[in-house]
Amino acid sequence: MKLFTIILIGFLIFPLIVLADPGPHDFQLTSSAFENNSDIPKKYTCDGGDVNPPLKFKNVPARTKSLALTVSDPDAPEGTWSHWVVYNISPNTGEIIENTNPGTEGLSDFGKYTYGGPCPSDEKLHHYIFRAFALNDILYINEGPTLNEVEKAVRSHTIAKTELVGTYQKLPF
Repeated sequence: MKLFTIILIGFLIFPLIVLADPGPHDFQLTSSAFENNSDIPKKYTCDGGDVNPPLKFKNVPARTKSLALTVSDPDAPEGTWSHWVVYNISPNTGEIIENTNPGTEGLSDFGKYTYGGPCPSDEKLHHYIFRAFALNDILYINEGPTLNEVEKAVRSHTIAKTELVGTYQKLPF
């Protein structure tokens, strides 16, 4: 009878535990400033205020110890261009408010430790990939890492990954 009770309790509690912890496929990154695969407002570009857009993390897995965020432009003539590198973001961070620093910032290809908005050197449509990583540890890496160094560091610690893509095109004057 005791074994039966334990098994019964297990069957009742297990679904609650599974439902309470979102899986890696539920992890999302969204913005109230733009939808996925749509235009990034000028305010968040070098032609505007050059401030980071507001971002929200949704369904962060429960075992996450830290978050990392990168923003890059794979359409840059020079090759993938890094616009923002942030790591060791608290897993309790539900939202990044515009123009704020949510964690430890790495070195962007602008040579700065801050967000650098879309600023294409040509008039083609560019895609800006905002990637969020839920990690099973805090990253211990050298100070001022680049995009490549952070991407390498997150590989062995990623529980879940998601992305949000925004577009921007510099129009001729």
